[in-house]
Amino acid sequence: MRHGEVHNPRGILYGRLPSFRLSVKGRDQARAVAGALADHDITYVVASPLQRAQETAAPIAESHGLTVHTDENLIEAGNDFEGLRVGVGDGALRRPQHWWKLRDPFTPSWGEPYLQIAHRMLAAVNAARVAAVGHEAVCVSHQLPVWTLRRFLQGERLWHDPRHRQCSLASLTSLVYQGDTLVDIVYSEPAGASDPSVTGA
Repeated sequence: MRHGEVHNPRGILYGRLPSFRLSVKGRDQARAVAGALADHDITYVVASPLQRAQETAAPIAESHGLTVHTDENLIEAGNDFEGLRVGVGDGALRRPQHWWKLRDPFTPSWGEPYLQIAHRMLAAVNAARVAAVGHEAVCVSHQLPVWTLRRFLQGERLWHDPRHRQCSLASLTSLVYQGDTLVDIVYSEPAGASDPSVTGA
């Protein structure tokens, strides 16, 4: 699951910065997903250590009488533009001193390598599967890590246009296993759609 909408009035790329909490809408989204999952056989809930993910996981855990576990492997991707505005035409991308960071979109050169993200996310998924063996687990993470893992599992190239990610706020990207074999990936938006090109959305 991706976390809900974040309170981000300055419109910065908050990345791994602390203290970015859910907005009022984000809390509503988290509750909506908890409601949608109320009749699921969930026995394990785990989240990124960042506040927005922990707050998103809380209603789901509460509705199943569980506690929220934390897995560092679910954290947001590292990004050299963290703390800056990166919107087209009004942010850090207009400044020549940042252009060197954009030299390689395939790794990418501005942050954590896509392959590293995919591997750590898969490790988190496998740990959650073990913890909830025979049942369902919910892992709450962030847009780029969730999307990168999905592309990795589907055998697609990891570099991509971020404007085309299918990973709305509070969306579910469900991995369906039979034994140890991944048999399906199901995407759903129980809290509604959001624009992937908007910072924080």
